[in-house]
Amino acid sequence: HSQLIPLPPFPDFLFKFLVIGSAGTGKSCLLHQFIENKFKQDSNHTIGVEFGSKVVNVGGKTVKLQIWDTAGQERFRSVTRSYYRGAAGALLVYDITSRESYNALGKWLGDARALASPSIVIILCGNKRDLDTEREVTFLEASRFAQENELLFLETSALTGENVEEAFLKCARSILSRIEAGELDPERMGSGIQFGDAAPRQPRGSPPPRGQQCAC
Repeated sequence: HSQLIPLPPFPDFLFKFLVIGSAGTGKSCLLHQFIENKFKQDSNHTIGVEFGSKVVNVGGKTVKLQIWDTAGQERFRSVTRSYYRGAAGALLVYDITSRESYNALGKWLGDARALASPSIVIILCGNKRDLDTEREVTFLEASRFAQENELLFLETSALTGENVEEAFLKCARSILSRIEAGELDPERMGSGIQFGDAAPRQPRGSPPPRGQQCAC
């Protein structure tokens, strides 16, 4: 008598995430640390785009993060920009030991706000916190930049894992709270958010839409 093995339930939501920032800031290492819980030793510059996904628990909901890790080199910029469309969240990464990577943040932020979802939630990550003695960008300065540009902010270390999971979770929590507040609509095209079982659903307690035509 064969026993049916129950399939794992669908996650409640799928969120599309980006990891953006200049080359050499540790973007691929952050993604690797988040998904594999270990440091990526042999990290070469990303060519084009890499992909990873992970299911996380956020405020009692299961969320599958679909994460696109983009190349930071200028020659790949036209390729990577095409991945911005419909992203719900982004990690904007600079290296705390590189003033140059910090100075480039405005350019990356401009791209994300122009090309992704208008309501994209962005968390600024000052990576390589383990190299504090070589720091060129202070916590306070980056914190001010984040505040002025309405970004979340954390300093992370892809090497030790410090705040890496927290960066992704903090971003996901912010998206979820916006959905619950009605500020973000997962049904809207290009929101970067999908229901996990791909079935559209009625918000609780709302009447069914009347006379709505299919917009297929």
